[in-house]
Amino acid sequence: MKTAIVTDSNSGITQDEGKELGVYVVPMPVLIDEAGKNGERKVTQYFEDISLTQDEFYEKLKSDASVSTSQPTTYDVGNLWTEVLRDNDEVIFIPMSSGLSDTCKTFIHYAESEPGFNGKVFVVDNQRISVTQRQSVMDAKKMADEGKSAKDIYDWLMETKMQSSIYIMVATMTYLKKGGRVTPAAAAIGTMLKIKPILQIQGEKLDRYKMPRKLSEAKQLMIEALKKDFETRFKDLREAGKMTISVAHTQNLEEAEIFREELRAAFPDVEFTFTDPLSLSVSCHIGPGALACTCCIKY
Repeated sequence: MKTAIVTDSNSGITQDEGKELGVYVVPMPVLIDEAGKNGERKVTQYFEDISLTQDEFYEKLKSDASVSTSQPTTYDVGNLWTEVLRDNDEVIFIPMSSGLSDTCKTFIHYAESEPGFNGKVFVVDNQRISVTQRQSVMDAKKMADEGKSAKDIYDWLMETKMQSSIYIMVATMTYLKKGGRVTPAAAAIGTMLKIKPILQIQGEKLDRYKMPRKLSEAKQLMIEALKKDFETRFKDLREAGKMTISVAHTQNLEEAEIFREELRAAFPDVEFTFTDPLSLSVSCHIGPGALACTCCIKY
């Protein structure tokens, strides 16, 4: 039984990296509504890592353009699944968390309702995004290479879906306000007080965690949050050597690399895996300058 692994670009895996790893990556659509040459509004659809780079995305985000992400179409994904199934018996598809988008639910229904995919394509809703989603892809590929079936891989990913945490420090409240996640008044007060909110993802939606004012304070709070996770929810997994730590960021690589070394010093017994840009689906809501740390189970 030959099982292929498919994910989307929210995992942070580029098209070139996908080819090197032997996995398939669905590019996420990005919609940019901006003023045209004559002042009229124009909406253009781009595809992450194909017709839109990270730098181009942030250039648009910082302008007066309205930037949002969209779902890939069932037509495009269905064509990819069909192509992949020509050389494979089964497919594991690992999209972004259903807590952050309806994409996952759309493709669960599609796989179950189409005779050509039912029983052959397994869509995983294991509540992952960015580096935690990448870890799921790496785990799935390792299991597939060991000869495990798509059902076995699906079952493990679903059984372990809540065994991860993400903490994100937001550098500015501008984009939270633009996306309607905070009121203009709250954003104004937060900006005046130089608040750098920390958000968290515990398997579902993006929620508020803490409201520090300094970068150093924010990093310490995130380290303390991971420490608490390792001493409580993930104590046994940490002792068994089954947890990993990663860092993610939005146009903030230099600080991400500093934070990586601070995390390594704080948790020398836990494997460090990735230092990646955050997914554009998250970045469009929080803007540049963000810094995140995660912990996640590994296979």
